[in-house]
Amino acid sequence: MAKSSKSELVPGTLDMLILHTLTLGALHGYAIAQHIEKLSDSVLQVEQGSLYPALERLQRQGWVTSKWGLTPTGRRARYYTITTSGRKQLGEEISDFDRVMLAINRVMKRA
Repeated sequence: MAKSSKSELVPGTLDMLILHTLTLGALHGYAIAQHIEKLSDSVLQVEQGSLYPALERLQRQGWVTSKWGLTPTGRRARYYTITTSGRKQLGEEISDFDRVMLAINRVMKRA
C-alpha cells in the first residue's frame, strides 16, 4: 500500500497553525488553508470540515475576530484577524508544542 503524501495534523496543532498564519494579517478561510498547505509543501492539508469549526472555536475564545469583506476576485468572504489575546495564546501554544516535541525527541533519542 502506497503511503499518502499528505498527513493528518497532530491533535491540538490546528489552532496553533491558524493563529500563526493570522499573524500575517487578515485572511479568509481558504487563504488560511492554502497558506498552511503551501508552507508545508502540501504535507498538511486543512479540510473545511476542520478549519471552519476551529475558526469558530477561536472566535468564541476571543483569540480571533472576523468581518465580511471581498476577496481579490470579488467574492464575499469572512476575513479573520488574530487578537492580542490570540497572540498571547499562540505564544503559549508554541511553548507547549516545543516542550512536547523536545520530550518526544528525547524518547526517540534524537536530541
